Amino acid sequence: MVTINLAMAVLIAVLYAVGFFLLMQRSLMRVLIGVVVLGHGTNLLLQLVGGPPGRAPIVGSAPNDAFADPLPQALALTAVVITFALTTFLLALGYRSFVLVGHDEVQDDVEDARIARQQIQDDEP
Repeated sequence: MVTINLAMAVLIAVLYAVGFFLLMQRSLMRVLIGVVVLGHGTNLLLQLVGGPPGRAPIVGSAPNDAFADPLPQALALTAVVITFALTTFLLALGYRSFVLVGHDEVQDDVEDARIARQQIQDDEP
């Protein structure tokens, strides 16, 4: 049975809140930091739900209830790889944006703004 203490639950909630807040920013570096914080929150969550340490899951070496669950470990490894891939992609994207434009802030799309204005005009009676 897995029990998570309140301090860890609050820490995970704070990591997810900060990560999602940073993802909503216009600067690519803040988005990058948000992805990294979300990755750390996910890894912590997966390690917590994995339960206490146990024996290696090799049949015959220990009773079945003493085995460690390998699924959270595999999911944590996958989360690390995905976070690393997103981090390198966003670093390359931010660098390219800085080289081309001189800053890493994402600009408004002119076409989206035009469509939004047209939609508002069409909705008015």
